[in-house]
Amino acid sequence: MNPQSVITLGQQALYVMLMISAPMLIAALVVGLIVSILQAATQINEMTLSFIPKLVAILAALVIAGPWIITYYVDYVRRLFESIPTAIG
Repeated sequence: MNPQSVITLGQQALYVMLMISAPMLIAALVVGLIVSILQAATQINEMTLSFIPKLVAILAALVIAGPWIITYYVDYVRRLFESIPTAIG
């Protein structure tokens, strides 16, 4: 295994991590933005108000994107396991 292949494996792992976490992070970002706008408009400055909507949005994103996430991750792991013989030899 040369240094270039190790860097490529690391880049692929970071990309997969980013793709897997993106649906939940985007859902939390959008809900947080909407709750912040509503708080600013109504002048309600309660810090815990955005927690429950974010939690619900993250769970909904996980339920909706869950099959895609599992498929994407299993494909990555399968490619990783299939590349072991070429990495060793």
